[in-house]
Amino acid sequence: MNKKILALALSSAALSLALATPAFAQDVLITNATVHTAQDGRVIENGRVLIRDGRIREVGTSVSAPRGVATFDAAGRHLTPGLFGGVAPAGLVEVSAEDSTTESRLDLSGAPHQHPVMRPEFNPIRAYNPHSTPIAVNRVEGVTFGMVGASGGGSLIAGQGQLARFDGSYDPAISGSDTLFMQLGARSKNLSGESRAGQYMLLEQAFDEARADRKSLDGEVRLMTKRGRGVLAKFLQGGRVLVSVSRAADILQVIKLAKANNFKPIILGGSDAWMVADEIAAAKVPVILNPLANLPGNFDHLGARLDHAKLLQDAGVTIAFSLGDAHNSRKLRQAAGNAVANGLEWEDALAAITSTPAEIFGQGDAVGSIEKGQIADLVLWSGDPLEITSVAEALWMGGQSMPMQSRQTKLRDRYLEQDPEMPRQYIKP
Repeated sequence: MNKKILALALSSAALSLALATPAFAQDVLITNATVHTAQDGRVIENGRVLIRDGRIREVGTSVSAPRGVATFDAAGRHLTPGLFGGVAPAGLVEVSAEDSTTESRLDLSGAPHQHPVMRPEFNPIRAYNPHSTPIAVNRVEGVTFGMVGASGGGSLIAGQGQLARFDGSYDPAISGSDTLFMQLGARSKNLSGESRAGQYMLLEQAFDEARADRKSLDGEVRLMTKRGRGVLAKFLQGGRVLVSVSRAADILQVIKLAKANNFKPIILGGSDAWMVADEIAAAKVPVILNPLANLPGNFDHLGARLDHAKLLQDAGVTIAFSLGDAHNSRKLRQAAGNAVANGLEWEDALAAITSTPAEIFGQGDAVGSIEKGQIADLVLWSGDPLEITSVAEALWMGGQSMPMQSRQTKLRDRYLEQDPEMPRQYIKP
């Protein structure tokens, strides 16, 4: 074998192994950075961030490197926390149109026994694949964590979800971020006898089942298994419940339902939320919205508008952003830029894709900001991170410098002509 080809093959194999194996944390001092902490709009010019043992140990302008710690000169560029990839089945899908590669939805319609119809015990994180192509594709563009959970369509209670870090590990879930997923509104009418009111009737029956003892359920038509009732009962003790809903009237119904049944609602979608922003703010319910939604895709979205984020922020509502797309979650930062173009403050838009979603899911002390004690998931940008022309130039996860490569970059490099004396298909074995 040609020595050059052999060397390239060995190099490629080593790279593949590095991408597949979680790396050890490195100690490093990042200097001369424009540090966006994503906390209260605080920006540190000529900032320094010390990373030790995978955590941020110090942040400021006069932090020095301990003996033996390497330095990295950011040359004044923007340094942000790793970005939130939204609420999407990252790691649970390879090709959306190929059922054998999608794992986020539990569909029992073809099962021999269709009841029970609600399975809150379903947690698709068990099927997470860190080598799913979209993970690296989005990571090289700064996406380091997301809410990975059950997709709707099979039940009003779709299942569970957890925040996950996209660092290549097989166990990505962040402990304590457990969230129950529900889907209501027009998209779920087929699950409730074609009546929107039937959705609340079925949910209330499910809540009653979860709180009832076994004896009192004798003779009743049950919506859940024993295990499912136990899981739901835990969420009805102040747990987080992500409710996919858009119409203003439905949002108010969800707030009432949550108050009556002791769970903490999070609205996902909420195209009409601006119409009842004061009520949402008073109930302290966060809204995770798509900042690009401005057209009525159905009758639940008639109020969609591009300044939605600004209106909710002004009313005192906690907001975060999501596109709901596992393949293109990297575009969320550009969508945040659109929210800025429609009135939202720049630092608030950055927080909506970093610290705010982390806080919404109970992990504000672990990820999402550049603060002492946080996991060192950081991104260095070529320019304004919310601008479409900017790119991620360096990425650290848990203090480890991550390879800026994905399937796309490897295909690009493989077929770029680099040696005119060799056929293009053999440049990169």
